[in-house]
Amino acid sequence: MPGSRLSEHLQDLVLENASIDEFLQELSGAIAEFGTSAAGGRILSSVRLVRSGKPAVTAGSDPAALALERLQDQAAGPAVEALETGRAALMDGGPVKPPLDRYRRTAAQWGIRSALSIPVALDEGAAGALTYLAAGPDAFDGGTAASCEAFAATAGKSMRLAVRLGSVQDMNRDLLQAMKSRTTINLASGILMAQSRCSQAEAFTLLSKVSNNRNIKLRLVAEEILRRFESGPCSADFGTRA
Repeated sequence: MPGSRLSEHLQDLVLENASIDEFLQELSGAIAEFGTSAAGGRILSSVRLVRSGKPAVTAGSDPAALALERLQDQAAGPAVEALETGRAALMDGGPVKPPLDRYRRTAAQWGIRSALSIPVALDEGAAGALTYLAAGPDAFDGGTAASCEAFAATAGKSMRLAVRLGSVQDMNRDLLQAMKSRTTINLASGILMAQSRCSQAEAFTLLSKVSNNRNIKLRLVAEEILRRFESGPCSADFGTRA
């Protein structure tokens, strides 16, 4: 696939999938398709995305690829090595470093004897790795590895876009939740103001006191007041009895 068409295809994957997880799943299939063409034999693939303060997100083109990617949450593997060093990590027919022993043994059980993981540069606080997997012991020679790295560079641009869109979605969800919480608190304050004939500041102070005494979030206190109000008369002594 020509470079321009490949870039468009990867951008379409970003726009057509509603979440990071869905995008990475589609991307892993595209990686496997490209790798198979480049290597001239069947290639599986997986993707790992790490973001500050969040668990790693993984995807695989088939169950074996996904299982090996998830194994790296507990055991060292080429994707983790690539992320740590910022360089491509290769597992082939030769000896491996001791930390990779478990990964290599498990990979062999799945019929995988070669792996190539390539880090991709993302925005600050995020990083990704694309992993190609093959049954042959030396599947990623110089030419194939170079093609895989070129694809990873293009795919990295789409991953960066997906991460940015995901961050915006997260911010929107947080903002919506904050607005809902504020609305709930304001409504509860209004109920207390009407029943106790107090000011808004006094009502908020009362809610805060209940929240501190019970060691629960202010929003939960407000929600309880609203539930009581909707089910029947709501006593203004709510806070003083808490």
